[in-house]
Amino acid sequence: MNIHSIYALLFKFWRQKRMAQFESIIRPSRDEVVLDVGGYLGTWTPRPQMPKRVDCLNLHAVAWDNTQHPEHRISTIVGDGCALPQGDDSYDIVFSNSVIEHVGGWQKQKAFAEEVRRVGKRIWIQTPAIECPIEPHFLAPFVHWLPVFIRRRILRWLTPWGWIEKPTQTYIDETISYTRLLSKRHVNELFPDCIIITERLLGVFPKSYIAYRNTDANKAVDSTR
Repeated sequence: MNIHSIYALLFKFWRQKRMAQFESIIRPSRDEVVLDVGGYLGTWTPRPQMPKRVDCLNLHAVAWDNTQHPEHRISTIVGDGCALPQGDDSYDIVFSNSVIEHVGGWQKQKAFAEEVRRVGKRIWIQTPAIECPIEPHFLAPFVHWLPVFIRRRILRWLTPWGWIEKPTQTYIDETISYTRLLSKRHVNELFPDCIIITERLLGVFPKSYIAYRNTDANKAVDSTR
């Protein structure tokens, strides 16, 4: 079993709940097209397809055989979420799940947020919360709160990610460099025209944030549901 299989098992409940919430709040219709920035086919294939089409955009080509899921209308495209080639309001909905924390530093995250807000008439962007005591990528408590020089030394030997992946020091350094979790203040700053939903772990700790813009009436509203 690899680390991605473990992620899928551990976070299956949350992703199912989040997709149901997305469908309930955003309510994509049969005549709308969704752009999933950094997303993969497995996000969409387990559920009946509501929108007209889903375009999954990634930095690298992703294989997709539509004969395996003929009931789904999905296409894969190559592009950079921080510099989308699509025009303003060219998609009815822009969707992204656990991507913005991986694009690089703060300036890259600002570019990503600006691009998805520009291209999508409506948006739904989720990202893990830095306030959560469990770091979701390394599957260990508190490591994301430690200074970088300490993280570099302990991720290989003191986290489930390190035990399973057996990463080299170069890979550890690369992973640290492009993994930047966001606080609620940062999410509000990146998405000022969105409602912010806070998902909670055990009903107490912020687990992740969802920034969504459904209509123009959503300006700078905050929800802690």
